[in-house]
Amino acid sequence: MVLKTKLTEALGIKHPIIQGGMHYVGYAEMAAAVSNAGGLGIITALTVAQPPRGNEALRDEIRKCRQLTDKPFGVNITLLPVGVVPDYDGIIQVMIDEKVRVVETAGRNPEKVIKKCKDAGMFVIHKCVAVRHALTAQKMGADMISMDGFDCGGHPGEEDVGNWVLLAQAAQELKIPFVASGGTATGSQLAAALAMGAEGVNMGTRFMATKEAPIKQAIKETMVKAKVTDTTHIFRTLGNTERVYKNKTAHEVREIEAKNPGDFMAISHLVKGENYRVSFQETGDAESSVWSCGQSIGLIKDIPSCQELMDTMVAEAEGIIRNRLMSKL
Repeated sequence: MVLKTKLTEALGIKHPIIQGGMHYVGYAEMAAAVSNAGGLGIITALTVAQPPRGNEALRDEIRKCRQLTDKPFGVNITLLPVGVVPDYDGIIQVMIDEKVRVVETAGRNPEKVIKKCKDAGMFVIHKCVAVRHALTAQKMGADMISMDGFDCGGHPGEEDVGNWVLLAQAAQELKIPFVASGGTATGSQLAAALAMGAEGVNMGTRFMATKEAPIKQAIKETMVKAKVTDTTHIFRTLGNTERVYKNKTAHEVREIEAKNPGDFMAISHLVKGENYRVSFQETGDAESSVWSCGQSIGLIKDIPSCQELMDTMVAEAEGIIRNRLMSKL
């Protein structure tokens, strides 16, 4: 059985599962592995389009992904406060040049980005953490919403609404399709998301603990050992909350932030992206940086291939829909 939804039909993919944008994870290898397994893989533009080559590095990554898969994939563009503003126009132009078909947008004030991508014929999936933001994106022309609950890794917003309520609200108020994002790692959650009106799921943390994820094995093994309580929040006083792995660095950031609320410079040396990259790509040290992950980290029990993960999830979801739910009628 194949789960047929508006997501699979719109993008021509086998399974209603998206691998969302992830800093220092969303490279061509990750995106291609997910797409080859039947989902939608996503390259993270801001991770790739770094100095010295900038946007040309993104061009190379898109071309590399095309060499690794002939299946659909997309590119993530995230709009959040950063020290040096990325060249978003240049990023979008590269995507247009390379005929990228799908874009995952996220963050603040996306109207300009959504319009440019829509004008270029891209399918726009906008990730947001509140239904009111989703309604705005709907008006801007987004094709689909990725509804991101408070249990997600990365930036859950400031309203603290979990997916159990957020998805129900989205089903009540949105006219365009949506997928469930944040906190998902199992087939039972995929079945639940479909039952609540979603057209699929968007996962980040779960894909980090796969054989193909381009991060150090020690990070993956840390994730397998983690509990659902092993995340915490930083940047609360900056109005840019981020859910990260609960380690000694995150603890230090929280202590400094409590004493210096709103002062980014007081914690900047601990949270800079280079620390994150070194942990994932060089040392495998799970304690020496702050790195994003969702509460679903506590649901991860193994490190499968992307194909094994998705086949298992879909089979579990199908079994629940066919057997457990039908038996209740």
